[in-house]
Amino acid sequence: MYKVLTLNNIAVAGLRRFPRDLYEVASELPNPDAIMVRSASMHDMDIPQSVAAIGRAGAGVNNIPVDAMSKRGIPVFNAPGANANAVKELAVAGLLIAARNICDAREYVRALSGDGEELEKAIEAGKKRFVGFELPGRTLGVIGLGAIGVQVANVALSMGMKVVGFDPKITVRSAWQLSPGVQQVDTLDNLFKKSDAVTVHVPLVDATRHLVSKNRLSLLPDNSVLINFARGGVVDDAAAIEALNRGKLHAYVCDFPTAELIAHPKVIALPHLGASTTEAEENCAIMVAENIREFLENGNIRSSVNFPETIMPRADAYRITIANANVPNMVGQISSRLGHAGLNIEDLLNKSKGELAYTLVDLAGPVSDETLKSLRQIKGVLTLRNLGKPLS
Repeated sequence: MYKVLTLNNIAVAGLRRFPRDLYEVASELPNPDAIMVRSASMHDMDIPQSVAAIGRAGAGVNNIPVDAMSKRGIPVFNAPGANANAVKELAVAGLLIAARNICDAREYVRALSGDGEELEKAIEAGKKRFVGFELPGRTLGVIGLGAIGVQVANVALSMGMKVVGFDPKITVRSAWQLSPGVQQVDTLDNLFKKSDAVTVHVPLVDATRHLVSKNRLSLLPDNSVLINFARGGVVDDAAAIEALNRGKLHAYVCDFPTAELIAHPKVIALPHLGASTTEAEENCAIMVAENIREFLENGNIRSSVNFPETIMPRADAYRITIANANVPNMVGQISSRLGHAGLNIEDLLNKSKGELAYTLVDLAGPVSDETLKSLRQIKGVLTLRNLGKPLS
């Protein structure tokens, strides 16, 4: 019986993917095999030694100590693309709201009093303060052409906008999905120079912190729009406020409020609504639950942020999995010790990602405790799991 600990309310559609005859799922469990989390911070958590996998029902993993888990040989799964449509819709809505001054106009109307002709005169007198602009013919710059950025770019094109994109690490899958009408630029500076509006869709890592900087904002034409539904630190908020004050930015739409942003009249700040739809929460939970199951039962890794994608079909064989440091001759040492134990390797797959590697080995016979101990003693081995034969 596998145990899955939940740290937040996970969508029921995802939890249903764990068969009750094989899994115990609860918010309080001793010695869990896996943890599912949404927003709860795990950085100060004492993560049990029994944990073999962590799944984040969302895209970002800033709330998980990924480096520490990597050192323990624990894969961290996320749900890339599962919330893409939700974030895409909100990013496009943010662009429209900013272009037509909808928030300011709504607040103006809510503050009106009177009735009849008096109210009509107030409405007509005030509407000229909220004259906006249309999107066709204007240029949207999309930073990050992953699952979300590609969808935003394609929708903007369908609305008559010109679109330029920047992503030096665009995947083949994303390239296939991207409309040929999107012009890819070679530098971020070129993107800002060409854009009337910029939207960011990148994770927050050291390389992307304050990626939207004072210098880059200065390259925009006056009265541009900045949209951030990625992560707060990707934009230098102080630089954005300065750009708003001097008219470089017409509006800044973001999902990560701070006291300074909330206080600014040209900031449209939302309470982290990017993936807050029923559909997105269910899609994320389902994807992560399925990937956790596939890892616990078969050892396969899909959509992990720290380990390589490693998928080998499961035959009627005895399987072991090994997470290890990415060092030379690891596969040779594993094969040698299995051969010394008289075990025939039926299939083997080894993949690496940065400093980590992962190996799946299917064997003709069961592995003894002595052989497992010998494999664990190989320098660089982080974890070893003996899965035995496939579950019936």
